[in-house]
Formats: sequence, structure tokens, C-alpha cells
Amino acid sequence: MIEIKNVSKNFPGKNKAINELNLTIPDGKIVGFLGPNGAGKSTTIKMMTGILPIDKGSITLNGYNIEKNALEAKKIFGYVPDQPDMFLRLKGIEYLNFIGDIFEIPKEIRQERIETLTKQFNIYNALDDYIQTYSHGMRQKIIVTGVLIHDPDIWILDEPLTGLDPKSAYMLKEMMREHADKGNTVFFSSHGLEVVEQLCDEVAIINKGELIFHGNKQEIREQFQSDQSLEELFLELTSDE
Repeated sequence: MIEIKNVSKNFPGKNKAINELNLTIPDGKIVGFLGPNGAGKSTTIKMMTGILPIDKGSITLNGYNIEKNALEAKKIFGYVPDQPDMFLRLKGIEYLNFIGDIFEIPKEIRQERIETLTKQFNIYNALDDYIQTYSHGMRQKIIVTGVLIHDPDIWILDEPLTGLDPKSAYMLKEMMREHADKGNTVFFSSHGLEVVEQLCDEVAIINKGELIFHGNKQEIREQFQSDQSLEELFLELTSDE
């Protein structure tokens, strides 16, 4: 479970990026995080993962405060950033072993997971190549593999399907569903509203740093008394007019 309580974030010279955000992401569900560009999605996720400091409020992951208990919190989540351009000077296998070392994954288990996942994502034969030679989609796959090999309880994914081929995207969506069905937490942001509508149990919508809706798809339609698609409702909710 992820609990965000009264969280605010300011950047110098700009309007408040996040304003008194309260959001609980429960176990056993896939929660989609939606909002227009600049709404505060990535800022929220970066505070959840400890990349950005929190100006006000608190965030806990399975009871661990991301600022007060940072090490314990970071052991239990896996994070896929919106830009996979990291560790470019490492080979694919070096990066995955680096992640394995950080999370102290036994070598036998590590090797099995690396082989299984990279074959599923069709990057097994590229593991001895440097990540800087990978396409965007391959970089996304290696980052996702790095998250999955330590089998974290909580998945925090920022636009995880961007750049993936249809087969890999389908596979990751199946993995997300299986992970949530085991009682774990999956929280992901996406611009793909159709994916969110098909995959998510709950939707959280943020606009201009404020949460404007959180609930399941039936609740959003009941609240706004509408038979519109999620896309139409989203556009209506986030309209500046």
C-alpha cells in the first residue's frame, strides 16, 4: 500500500506543482495515474520514490516513510522512470547484475530470472551489448527487467509501455495483472487512456497539482452521471475552460 498524505511541492519561480495531495493506492489493485502534461504526475512519482524531496506532508510505502525510512522503503518497490536513458555505458548484463548486487539476489535465482525475462522481452541476445547501442524500446525493456528481477512488492511505473512493441507491452500488462492479483501494489502513469480503461481497477486523475478524482471506472461514471468513455470524461475533467 502507498499512502500519500497532505503532500505539497513547490519549484522556485513556478506555481505550486503539487497542492495538498491525498491518495491511497491499495494492495491487490492496479491504479492508473492520469493527467495532462505538466499536471504533476512525474513530480508525484519522483517524491514517492525519494528522487525529489517532499516540501510538506508524508509518503509511506507498506508502512515505511520514504524520507525517514528511505533504505527500507526503497528495498520494497521497483521503479520504471519515464526516460530509460540510464547507465548507458554498461552492457545489458552488467546493468542487471548491478541491480542484482544492490538487492542481494542470490546468483542462481538472479540468473534464472534474467534469462527468463530477457527471453520474454526478446533482448537476451543483446545482453553483451552496451545499453547506449540499444533502441528506446530495448532500453525500456532492460529497465523493466531490472525492476522485475528483484520481485518487489510495489511497482511504480512512469509511462512503462512507451516504446514497447505490442508483444512486450501485452506481456508487461499480463505481469502487472498477475502481480496485483497476488495482493501486491501496481501504480502506473500513462497517456494511453484505452490501456488504463482496459487494465486498471482504479483511476486517479490529477490536474494542476490537485487530485480531482480517485475511484473505479464505475464510480467516475456514477459521479458524473455519464456513459462517456474514460477518454471523454478525462478530457472534460481536465479542460481549462
